[in-house]
Amino acid sequence: MARMTAEQVAAWSGGTWLGQPPAGVDAVSTDSRSVPPGALYVALKGDRFDGHDFVEAALQGGASSAVVAESFNGSACGSALLRVADTHLALRDLAAGYRAAVAPRAIGITGSVGKSTVKELLAAMLSRRYVTASTRGNWNNDIGLPLSLLAMEPEATYGVFEVGSNHPGEIADLCSLLKPDWGVVTNIGPSHLEFFGSKAAVASEKGDLLAALPPEGVAFLDADGDFYDELRGRTSARVVSVAFEQSADLVAATPATASDSVVIEDRRSGEPVELPRVLPGAHQVRNLLMAAAVACEAGLAWGEIRDGLACFEPMPMRWSCREIDGVQVVNDAYNANPVSMDAALQTFREMPVAGKRWLVLGDMLELGETAAEAHAALGRRLAGGDWAGVAVVGSLAAGIAESARRSDAAMELATCATAEEAGEWASAHLSAGDALLLKGSRGMHLETVIDVIEDAGKGMDDASGTQTDTCS
Repeated sequence: MARMTAEQVAAWSGGTWLGQPPAGVDAVSTDSRSVPPGALYVALKGDRFDGHDFVEAALQGGASSAVVAESFNGSACGSALLRVADTHLALRDLAAGYRAAVAPRAIGITGSVGKSTVKELLAAMLSRRYVTASTRGNWNNDIGLPLSLLAMEPEATYGVFEVGSNHPGEIADLCSLLKPDWGVVTNIGPSHLEFFGSKAAVASEKGDLLAALPPEGVAFLDADGDFYDELRGRTSARVVSVAFEQSADLVAATPATASDSVVIEDRRSGEPVELPRVLPGAHQVRNLLMAAAVACEAGLAWGEIRDGLACFEPMPMRWSCREIDGVQVVNDAYNANPVSMDAALQTFREMPVAGKRWLVLGDMLELGETAAEAHAALGRRLAGGDWAGVAVVGSLAAGIAESARRSDAAMELATCATAEEAGEWASAHLSAGDALLLKGSRGMHLETVIDVIEDAGKGMDDASGTQTDTCS
């Protein structure tokens, strides 16, 4: 980020300095455990914590100053305090001021699945020509988005930011801060139904990003999606579409299961273009199409887009693969809902494997009243597959195994209370040449399965612990 003066920080946040203000602020942090030297620490209060309890630790750890509530009466340890009425609101207002000062073309990305992948793909492409800022990790909520905005370089021409939501109204609120110029909706699926109730309500929430676009903006949509017409109707901005099956601006002209490349027909120019597939699976081809559509709109040539793909690195736990004593282990357990679960299973089914295919599946959380049937339906679908065995983790995932048993599944089935137990089960069944897929919601901590496998004596062949990005 650019250095902010103490005067700017006070003006944008609406605060008042106590003590000698810092010469400037080069970073903003809400975590006292990892505050950068000279940073401004913002003391946020949550349901289970109060950042004001850690102000002294943050200052002793290197912070030059801290944003605190007016009621705070702790010590500043010789450093400056910026008193504000509400620290959460102050963080947001500070980010809004900085966003206006940098003034990038802001691209908001939302959807039920694929947000992070499209964001990373697009940022890699745009970076070939422009200074590009992007969401840190998956910081896409009311705390993460302000921090991501504040991390922008002052020269940023483009900003690529995820806009997440798990309750109604969140996207509209975040867009009032982001002020997106362009908007991307990856897809609509049964995510967070505990709070939305239906896919139609999810579509309405995601459509709030499109409603926030200016008339001169651009919206990027999947023409194959169930809610394409409804989403298109939410914006006055120009729409650019991608598709496998429908008429669209960019269309995948080769089978989505092609192993190493995809041919895209750019119907605006009539030019067929071949791009490398950096991630396996038909759903990843759609993510690639979406990112390429935005990059083309930004003026990138196809050669620049290819160069960007060569620099792409997937985020952790999103089809992260490693080989452990001859076993391919695929960790796709960052999150899960019925759409992403089916996509992962289909991709795993298509992956070349010399031996057997094994699954460890965890709860798909936040599905509300649909949760029991969603897990039972998954069990029925698995029963007809060529899987060697499935271990499930969690009370909801137990319904997967139960349903598969009732469907006379011809495979090993295990119901586990913990990821550790599933790891022990996997260790006892895996052999060289086999492959194992881990998929479940983040709260199930399925990555623990890998630790258990390694502790059981299946150490990595490469002593350096190198992890490859994708499985072929």
